[in-house]
Amino acid sequence: MGRKPTGRPTSFDIAYAAGVSQPTVSRALRGDRAVSPATRERIKQIARDLNYTVDKNASSLRSQRSNTIALLFFEDPTPDESMINPFFLAMLGSITRACADRGLDLLISFQRMEDDWHVQYQDSHRADGLILLGYGDYTLYRERLEQLGRQGTHFARWGSVSSDRGGVTVGTDNLEAGRLAGRHLIESGRHRIAFLGDADEHYPEFESRYAGLCGALAAAGIEPDPSLQFDAITTEEAGHAAAQALIASGKDFDAIFAASDLIAIGAMRALAEAGHNVPRDVAVVGFDDIPAASLTTPPLTTVMQDIRGAGEALVETLLAQIEGRDLPTRRLPGKLVIRGSSAVA
Repeated sequence: MGRKPTGRPTSFDIAYAAGVSQPTVSRALRGDRAVSPATRERIKQIARDLNYTVDKNASSLRSQRSNTIALLFFEDPTPDESMINPFFLAMLGSITRACADRGLDLLISFQRMEDDWHVQYQDSHRADGLILLGYGDYTLYRERLEQLGRQGTHFARWGSVSSDRGGVTVGTDNLEAGRLAGRHLIESGRHRIAFLGDADEHYPEFESRYAGLCGALAAAGIEPDPSLQFDAITTEEAGHAAAQALIASGKDFDAIFAASDLIAIGAMRALAEAGHNVPRDVAVVGFDDIPAASLTTPPLTTVMQDIRGAGEALVETLLAQIEGRDLPTRRLPGKLVIRGSSAVA
């Protein structure tokens, strides 16, 4: 703080002008939330005024870090053969923004679950840590997560927040989000609510959403009917097949809560093919609020996940690990977006 400005702007010059220490400047310029928002903005403005830019090579040599984060997508069956769930594509923007705010480079990679992704990045010094999006069957994925933990790899993942050894996780409060969807359907006059989505340990996020629905039904004095739960993974085809099986079962139902928007969109197609009007005959609620949800006929009611907050939380959680700080797993609230597919009966 006692060092006067020099000819070429440095972080010490910014510290002098801001009246803070040089380490505080470094933390503020990489977006560390330990520095107050007002101080971070003041330091960034001074840096802009001085035309200061970070020398990433010098910074990396000092810290023995690459200042790069690897974002790993895992394949997921999709109609357009992109093999990336559209929800995760939407999250990419928020992660990119969070990295840019902290002066980090982002390495994006598409992976198959059977590949050796768990040893390729931090061990080869290509990245300081990993952000993991998507996984398919969690019981298989968990084995890789445990191996990452044993080898000391820094990673944060989006998914089901649990107490197992799956690493530090950021995810939606799926149990409460399931209750939100269930309460909305019940308040809309629906009492025979089917759930489409695998609801077991293989898909713990779906399992929590189903448990939330059952909790809402029980709280309203309605006995949940296990025979109205039909398995489906996150694809339109799976949703279509599950809804066809539901219709063919002959079970009485007046609403569907789908574990994802893709499942819901497939289910709406099956309902239309069978002559069921949405929402007059069957109300439908999805989960994720992907862009296509507002384009269906009628537009799909859904639970919106906090995409921007998710990106921020994932990057901050990973940085905390890299820097030796303790940051717990985080549950983010879901928000119900009501559209035409669940109009009041």
